[in-house]
Amino acid sequence: MPSDKIRKRSPRVPRAWLTRFELSDRKESPPYDETMAFFARLAAASEFARLVPYGVSPQGRALNCLVVDRAGAFDPERAAGDRAVVLIQCGIHSGEIEGKDACMMLLREILITGESRDLLDHLILLVIPIVNVDGHERSSPTNRPNQDGPRQMGWRTTAHNLNLNRDYMKADAPEMQALLALNASWRPDLSIDCHTTDGGDHRYHVMYGLERHQNIDPELGAWGQHSLMPEVMARVEELGFLAAPYFDVKGDLYRGVSIEPGIGRYSTGYGALQNRLCLLIETHSLKPFDTRMFVTKATIEAVLAHVAAHAGELKRMNRDADDRAARAYGSEGEEFPLRVTVTDEPEPFMFEGFETFEEESQITGAPVLRYSGVPARFEIPLFAEGFVEETVVLPRAYAVPGEFGHLVQVLRLHGIDVARLEADLVVTAQRYRFTNVTFAARPYEGRQLVNCVVEPFAGQVQLPAGTFVVPTAQRAVRVIAHLLEPGSEDSFGRWGFFSAFFERKEYAEPYILEPIALEMLDADPELAEECEKRLDRDDSFRDDPEERLDFFYQRSPFFDRAERVYPIVRIADDRTFARVRRLLGP
Repeated sequence: MPSDKIRKRSPRVPRAWLTRFELSDRKESPPYDETMAFFARLAAASEFARLVPYGVSPQGRALNCLVVDRAGAFDPERAAGDRAVVLIQCGIHSGEIEGKDACMMLLREILITGESRDLLDHLILLVIPIVNVDGHERSSPTNRPNQDGPRQMGWRTTAHNLNLNRDYMKADAPEMQALLALNASWRPDLSIDCHTTDGGDHRYHVMYGLERHQNIDPELGAWGQHSLMPEVMARVEELGFLAAPYFDVKGDLYRGVSIEPGIGRYSTGYGALQNRLCLLIETHSLKPFDTRMFVTKATIEAVLAHVAAHAGELKRMNRDADDRAARAYGSEGEEFPLRVTVTDEPEPFMFEGFETFEEESQITGAPVLRYSGVPARFEIPLFAEGFVEETVVLPRAYAVPGEFGHLVQVLRLHGIDVARLEADLVVTAQRYRFTNVTFAARPYEGRQLVNCVVEPFAGQVQLPAGTFVVPTAQRAVRVIAHLLEPGSEDSFGRWGFFSAFFERKEYAEPYILEPIALEMLDADPELAEECEKRLDRDDSFRDDPEERLDFFYQRSPFFDRAERVYPIVRIADDRTFARVRRLLGP
């Protein structure tokens, strides 16, 4: 059991500063209005804090961030110097809310009672008590059947029924748009994202996720694994908590678990694309609410203490990571790791779980896994060695047609620099054509995901004045690549922003196209030979009149050359980019 000392309420806390959590015998978490009133009181009581609104939810609730800085630099333009900026966000899944209560108590110790005020010597804190404020107020004691408290729990998704921790890249939700703008303006040196797990039972009180594979700058990844987390987990375990890395269970636990690279739609993967570490805190939903709150608080405190002790080093690594990414992938043509996964070579991992057994379900007739409650420690395979599955050499810039300004707005939310052509220009450029296009069987986060193969080709392209140009030699190049390379799992193309380009908009009726096809056969012997070979070897083609006619339509002058062609253009070579750059305006 966790140490009793972390459970004791400090005698220095005036009753007026006790939280709902403490006043309810550690059973409740406050609603939105009460939460924001507490954070407003913290700001009013301390010259070191200000509650800053950064957006509004679809249901009209303010999105607030408490900025804590000993110098009173409550906006990013004034927050210079050697202190590290740490963002702590709570309630992006607002039923998983213990981070909010932990931050209320921690901020009280920094701003009111003063036990932890020395953290501000080296840190600037940005604390978002509730990211998903509308979901927070869709509160019920029955929202999460696998979770032990609090008495009222919020809902996972927003009022638009979107999961914000799938929205970092596409940014459909107003709450995410506001969060990205906050991130881009402050550019935190490290972020903490507080969650509670779903899933099976085990003995761990907390699991942590931190990118370590080829999707993050190698120096940052190594520092997180070998400097930050060993010390953080040692401090947490000294208090009596059990901790482990966060992993995915793929079917049978005994066949192994994996630590997969996070992709950009998730907080940790997005941090990596921004050349920053983002720590995922996942407490265990079956542990009591007070235990989850205390272990969250202990983890945050340990992270802040380590970052404060290494603030200068972390800021230097972040700057170097920005410079390395821009230079390697934007200027020097180094292959960019577009898809990263883990190998099938495991390492042993000692798992702290419970003895289990299976019994037949009286409801379904299928076997159901049961947990006995008897502690069990056993070795399982852990798949954690990353390898790069797919790479791409990025162009010097992407050219985005002016009619896609709505996508450029998203790029700018990510802190990406975009310029515009001030005059027409004809260039030789690289493009992609989509083939083997299939759509997911059901929607995911309100969109129909697209699977396809892309085939590169080159040719002359006219770039009209007003075309947006996105140079890749900038710090956010990883985000640029994952949004604009259609083969990425989080690209605009993958999320369905270009699905209209897979549709045929103009047609030719068979009675019109039939004589045209005959003329084409007579005029082009090579085409006739190609058609004859296709008839000989392809039964599907031979037996499908529409497909046979379409063979000629696609080769006729009437066919839409933009069909299944990705509208974003790659400016690949230095000479062409130099011509483009001379015509760039703001």
